[in-house]
Amino acid sequence: MQYQLAQAPPHTPESPAHPTPGQTSDHNTTGQNNGHATQAHTAPSGGHHTDLSYWKNMGTGAVILNVAPFVVLLLMIAILPLTSKLSHWWEHNSNKLLVAGICGLIGIALYVAPTHDLVKIFHTYVEYVAFIALLASLFIVSGGIHISGAFAGSPKVNTAFMAIGAVLANITGTTGASMLLIRPLIRANQHREHKTHIFIFFIFIVANCGGLLTPLGDPPLYLGFLRGVPFAWTLGLIKEWAFVIGVLLVVFYLLDSAMYKKETAETKEAVAQQATETVAGKKLHIEGKFNLGLLLGVVGVILASGYLVFPLLSQALGHEMGDLGSKAFQIVAMGLIALASFKLTPQKIHEVNSFSFVPILEVACLFVGIFGAMIPALTLLEAKGASMAISAPWQYYWVSGGLSGFLDNAPTYVTFVTLAASKTGLSADNLLQLSLQQPHLLAAISCGSVMMGALSYIGNGPNFMVKAIAEHARIKMPSFGGYMIWSGMVLVPIFILTTFLFFLK
Repeated sequence: MQYQLAQAPPHTPESPAHPTPGQTSDHNTTGQNNGHATQAHTAPSGGHHTDLSYWKNMGTGAVILNVAPFVVLLLMIAILPLTSKLSHWWEHNSNKLLVAGICGLIGIALYVAPTHDLVKIFHTYVEYVAFIALLASLFIVSGGIHISGAFAGSPKVNTAFMAIGAVLANITGTTGASMLLIRPLIRANQHREHKTHIFIFFIFIVANCGGLLTPLGDPPLYLGFLRGVPFAWTLGLIKEWAFVIGVLLVVFYLLDSAMYKKETAETKEAVAQQATETVAGKKLHIEGKFNLGLLLGVVGVILASGYLVFPLLSQALGHEMGDLGSKAFQIVAMGLIALASFKLTPQKIHEVNSFSFVPILEVACLFVGIFGAMIPALTLLEAKGASMAISAPWQYYWVSGGLSGFLDNAPTYVTFVTLAASKTGLSADNLLQLSLQQPHLLAAISCGSVMMGALSYIGNGPNFMVKAIAEHARIKMPSFGGYMIWSGMVLVPIFILTTFLFFLK
């Protein structure tokens, strides 16, 4: 869901010699130390360790109480927009902040009351600020890029958008690809009446499943790379990637073709006319090109913080100060990049992009509560994960994936690779041996954590951003529950087929 900002791995002979452009997490990474070896009995956040004995011995009633704030917040996000008397009230970001803040504070209280551990709360919200800094910088920078030309929302063009995004997600990360392509896709379909499904599939393909092939694609894979999984190892998941992306593209093309047939003759004529347009004599015209450099600058900040700032500060001041210092560097640097983009981008580009801060503010208001409400739930997962009776690849695929759809996929990934390593007698500190000796288990966890982030709006950071940007463009998107009906009808059958093809071995 949220983005974790990567740190340098501990130096081992098996560690990659050179860093690669990483991305921050699509999830809040409460409970995961950035790239450093952590055992299942600790709660590694910024070098901070949590005593899990209280959580390991917790009874059913107490478990339900501790996950209640998170579950209630999800229900509020799902139900309030559908309630006739409260839907208008819910539209205001201040009210979203009120509901999310209350649930977040209750979650924090349930964690702090028995543990008196305020340090973890501090680290969690440092990560929250870093998460928002990343999303905001990508949102603002991409909002300064205007792509126009001779492309219109026909089924073929829309499918091409999806395919390009699935590949691009492995280079810029799922968030970068989503923020770069969402506005051109909206413009391409400006004349379409039936288009909600387009942006749902965009979340499925570009914001989630596409980023499976490299550690740059999705945060769990990047954390695996930092913990010793070879960089090229994830390319071995190309069969799973090709199957899921291929099926999704075929289903999308068939559905979009059927929906396109429902469009009026006037709409089809407008789409056809749009497809013949050129801008400045070009089929493809890009304005605000300097923002493409700033987009690369965001990636550069991640690399510099993880492979320069963090090691230097850790050596001088210790691991925890290194972690906090690197996050502070990320926050400041990304803030400066966002400010430069906003100030230097011509106003006409913002106007034609219908740029507004409303979508990113909505995400910030909701996730400030989600980060707090998730703390007890993630701590329980960390404490009780080892007691789960799972051993087969398909079990790892569904359990890690199902939890990643609603919790933070980065610590979920680490919890289950640690569990897999410990159950097979391998080191959890360096995952090279797991990738060599138990590749089927690591593949199952990797695929589950990445693919099933698409199950809900909060399964991955870009999911809610895409929803918010689309709604700001007056595109009707399904409610939280409505989206899950879509994911249940489309994704779950595909994931079941994926299980039979790849993980029942």
